[in-house]
Amino acid sequence: MARMTAARAAVEILKREGVTDAFGVPGAAINPFYAALKASGGITHTLARHVEGASHMAEGYTRTHPGNIGVCIGTSGPAGTDMITGLYSATGDSIPILCITGQAPTAVIHKEDFQAVDIASIAKPVTKMAVTVLEAAQVPGVFQQAFHLMRSGRPGPVLIDLPIDVQMTEIEFDPETYEPLPVYKPAATRAQVEKAIGMLNASERPLIVAGGGVINADAAGLLVEFAELTGTPVVPTLMGWGVLPDDHELNAGMVGLQTSHRYGNATFLESDFVLGIGNRWANRHTGKLDVYTAGRKFVHVDVEPTQIGKIFAPDYGIASDAKAALELFVEVAKELKAAGKLPDRSAWAASAQERKATLQRRTHFDDIPIKPQRVYEEMNKAFGPETRYVSTIGLSQIAGAQMLHVYRPRHWINCGQAGPLGWTVPAALGVAKADPEGQVVALSGDYDFQFMIEELAVGAQHKIPYVHVLVNNSYLGLIRQAQRAFDIDFQVKLEFENINSPELGVYGVDHVKVAEGLGCKAIRVTDPNELGAAFEQAKKLAAEHRVPVVVEAILERVTNISMSGTNDISNVVEFEELATEPGHAPTAVKTLKV
Repeated sequence: MARMTAARAAVEILKREGVTDAFGVPGAAINPFYAALKASGGITHTLARHVEGASHMAEGYTRTHPGNIGVCIGTSGPAGTDMITGLYSATGDSIPILCITGQAPTAVIHKEDFQAVDIASIAKPVTKMAVTVLEAAQVPGVFQQAFHLMRSGRPGPVLIDLPIDVQMTEIEFDPETYEPLPVYKPAATRAQVEKAIGMLNASERPLIVAGGGVINADAAGLLVEFAELTGTPVVPTLMGWGVLPDDHELNAGMVGLQTSHRYGNATFLESDFVLGIGNRWANRHTGKLDVYTAGRKFVHVDVEPTQIGKIFAPDYGIASDAKAALELFVEVAKELKAAGKLPDRSAWAASAQERKATLQRRTHFDDIPIKPQRVYEEMNKAFGPETRYVSTIGLSQIAGAQMLHVYRPRHWINCGQAGPLGWTVPAALGVAKADPEGQVVALSGDYDFQFMIEELAVGAQHKIPYVHVLVNNSYLGLIRQAQRAFDIDFQVKLEFENINSPELGVYGVDHVKVAEGLGCKAIRVTDPNELGAAFEQAKKLAAEHRVPVVVEAILERVTNISMSGTNDISNVVEFEELATEPGHAPTAVKTLKV
């Protein structure tokens, strides 16, 4: 039997579980693990500038390809607490990441030793498992269990805390005979699926709501096949966006209070049956439950049994992995179609497309300062179906979800449940690391961008190119819009006259100088007619220099983006004039019908 340190055994297990990349920041209490990482080889490490940034890089990395598990590493004490936000973000969106932290020696953990904190207790509410390993011989089993838990049932993150003496203790471990544990996923039965399809067939105006669980299960192709077999229009959630192309004849648009389409909400309110697959009925999708559920029946399919009935009681629930369920849904639907027992949904599907062609928001404005809608119009022109968009929260993200187009799974990579500011830069780096030859485009408002702006240097150091679209109105735009209900505009202005960049007026931070100072390229745009050229130039600069390239659009200070102020999807306020002729929305997925 081979003898090695527990830290080395942990690294060998990472490799045998498929890990090829890690993100982190070394420190005294985790240095033995880093020594093992170097000695073993085979895992590329990206040095972050902030440990929270490393956790978001791991998230972006996981979200990019099926099967990926991002790993983030930090030392004891504040490194672990810094990564809590990443763990919260990952658990909210069912994203498996592995957080590894160093810890003080076992003998002094509870003696207020330097940087000794009970990180396992702190992390427990936002992980599937959080454990401080006190016996070196347990390290292999704990890591094996971690990967089993991250992949089984509802995916999610794990934290493993390793005291420095545990890392350095030699144990008996044979990497060559190591095998991952079998993954557990609940699976629907044929009887359950037949009952659900029976309920769908009994309806007149059914919809499928496809959530992030469909993407996590790598089941988008099956979902599209089932929708096409039954002729049922599909509503992707924000986390499920991309399960079928935006221009697909059965894509009914997104539904919700904020990240929704006018036609999506209108079609949903006409429906009488909803089959939810891999979704969690998020409150910004449903709004008021009495409005959302009135007049329609629901079937809910989710990998997590306790998720069924958590928000509201469906008429029927199935605990199942989305892929296992959809394989049966397709099988049963094919049999019914062959027997001529599937209703004709063509008129209902056509009505959804009619709304899509008539209920559109205007994007084409020539105003200076730039109106944000024009930025997304030009992004649609410049960035094709292969683009992976990355965004987190704010008016920038909400407007992006209303106006951008996504055509493939894992091409809208968004922090849905937690929405921490600062997520976008490191997450985009994780995405670009996972897809080095892909087109990665991040989208931020100025405050999200400033939260973890230092991580741009990671992209410069490690040659991780992507394009970052920064819409700058020098305001906390979403908070300002929410403050309208309180008749205040308080502590949300980021404006000041920068003595080093007077040409900015009151727009404050000179993002171009900061980005360049961090080793990246940056372009500032003040005229909407120059946006397209700037995006093309950014793509060329990213390819040439292999660094992040920032395109900053100087926006009008105040824009109110369409959303409901009454928590009601039937009452979304449209603050801007709507599209009334095709030229108002030239990049809409369907030409405006007037």
